[in-house]
Amino acid sequence: MTIILYLLVVSLTIAAGGLWFFMWSLRSGQYDDLDGAANRILFDDAADAPIKKKAPTQAIP
Repeated sequence: MTIILYLLVVSLTIAAGGLWFFMWSLRSGQYDDLDGAANRILFDDAADAPIKKKAPTQAIP
């Protein structure tokens, strides 16, 4: 019977930790820009793209 009390205390502690972590993430602004990350995947960054070099052409004699 005492194991139920221990499990109750442990589960309430885990729930309080989850609630604290969620409240911390709200205050730190983790959920401010939900559309920015969804739209950012659609556009290529020119600075991140690899540079394409053309092969030198040789004149045929």
